[in-house]
Amino acid sequence: MPTRRSPSAPHATTLQWIRDPTISPDGHTIAFALGGQIGRVDAPGGEATPLTSGELCSTRPVWSSDGKSIAFACKRNGNFDVFVTDATGGTPRRLTFHSASDLPDALSLDGQKVYFRSTRVADPEKELPPAKR
Repeated sequence: MPTRRSPSAPHATTLQWIRDPTISPDGHTIAFALGGQIGRVDAPGGEATPLTSGELCSTRPVWSSDGKSIAFACKRNGNFDVFVTDATGGTPRRLTFHSASDLPDALSLDGQKVYFRSTRVADPEKELPPAKR
């Protein structure tokens, strides 16, 4: 995971803000966002393992109920899409392909579905009930 040097102490690393920490279902591992990437670390502490890489912004990790995979949002294509990867790392798989931003909230108990929120706008003529006349 990236570290940042303090301007006043160029040889010392400083702690960055860890965002969206979430603990695995078994309580042994924490997934988090740091520096625009997703990482994991053992709950008692230790060396963090990156699960994503690159200059792209990844955020919002969400564990599967069996702890084997993690869904997250990533701006690889200009907006946030939902991706999933093995909890131990690997090549992320893209799940959403819409031009609006999608952010994961949860995975189904069987791990087959990802529940997410979106900024998609539907056609109001089709979504709203007809006006009373």
